[in-house]
Amino acid sequence: MLRKTLLAFALTASLAAASALAADEALLLDEARKVASSIPPKLLEVLDEEIRKGGPENAIGVCREKAPQMAKAASEKTGWAIRRVSLKNRNPKAVPDAWEKGVLEEFDRRAAAGEKPTGLEKGELLTVDGQQIYRYMKALPTQDLCLQCHGTADRLSPAVQAKLLELYPNDQAVGYSAAEIRGAITIRKPLL
Repeated sequence: MLRKTLLAFALTASLAAASALAADEALLLDEARKVASSIPPKLLEVLDEEIRKGGPENAIGVCREKAPQMAKAASEKTGWAIRRVSLKNRNPKAVPDAWEKGVLEEFDRRAAAGEKPTGLEKGELLTVDGQQIYRYMKALPTQDLCLQCHGTADRLSPAVQAKLLELYPNDQAVGYSAAEIRGAITIRKPLL
């Protein structure tokens, strides 16, 4: 009888813990979505403004300088480590780690299977070196504005090509079409 009671108690406690964990993960996912979705619209605004001022070659400096500054400021404000990554990176700092690479590859498979790139995301609770962290990625589909610097060679002006060669001699981030996944915003947060 005692054994059955202990088993029932253990099962009840396990179910309660699983339920609490699921609720915590749902809250983390919601928070991650808000943080991740706050940066791209602001960046697109700044890019559009710079393009209007001096052409698409001016936008390259925004992505190089201002985007990391925006991510850093948002990281400090929210407590989430934020960056952009791509399988075809321009910035050497935008190389995905193993988890991010796997998620980006998953996004490509899902998009090829017909899912809309704008809805591709993944959140996951992980334990890394004994520390629980929550990781989240949201796909960044290529928008028309982006094609001036990330599009096919016929879409890139000579000024953009020269600037890219100057700043990113090993650039891989060209040849994209509209709505194609160019990369993702990736965020992570250690849990106490």
